[in-house]
Amino acid sequence: MNIRALLAEFIGTFALTFVGVGAIASNHIISGDSGLVGIALAHGLTLAVMVSATAAISGGHINPAITFGALITGKINITNAIGYIIAQCLGAIVAALMIQLSMPTAALAAVSLGTPALGPGVTASMGLIMEIILTFFLAFVVFGTAMDRRAPKVGGLFIGLTVALDILIGGPITGAAMNPARYFGPALLGGDLQHFWLYLVGPLVGSGLAALVYHNVLEEE
Repeated sequence: MNIRALLAEFIGTFALTFVGVGAIASNHIISGDSGLVGIALAHGLTLAVMVSATAAISGGHINPAITFGALITGKINITNAIGYIIAQCLGAIVAALMIQLSMPTAALAAVSLGTPALGPGVTASMGLIMEIILTFFLAFVVFGTAMDRRAPKVGGLFIGLTVALDILIGGPITGAAMNPARYFGPALLGGDLQHFWLYLVGPLVGSGLAALVYHNVLEEE
């Protein structure tokens, strides 16, 4: 198992969770609302720079759903995939802990520690479909811009942009997690794991579908 790759995945997921939760809480402090555009940019920019920084070391997955897609298409073996997912979840948990130590408790409580959640009037089935579709977009772009050997070496930028556009549409619906680790860390420390299944199944299904479509239909051997 590649320890450097595990550390890269830990740091990347830590950054995504720390900045994501911090941006949600900071926007609430400043404006009293979610500040959707700012939150979308915070997540998108963080992922863009962290994928770019870790791509040469670990492939820049920073998301258990992306690792799952890579696993079922043979781009990572089961041992490394398990290691990646553990590192990603630990990164999110430690980030949630650190944000609790570095931001006002009242601000974090007001936004439920930045945990993705279903919006008003959104049913679990609606949320599941939304997470599947959003993660399909994300994984499709990851395969097309980072995993395909023909891809230009600018995958991080387009992956970050995909996260931002997904949040712009899905943020008010499900929080647009697209990432089980990004949900799990804040949910675990915030004590709200009610819809954990949704934020696990949706991203895994979406990423798996995109990975299979791209690998079997669009990617050249």
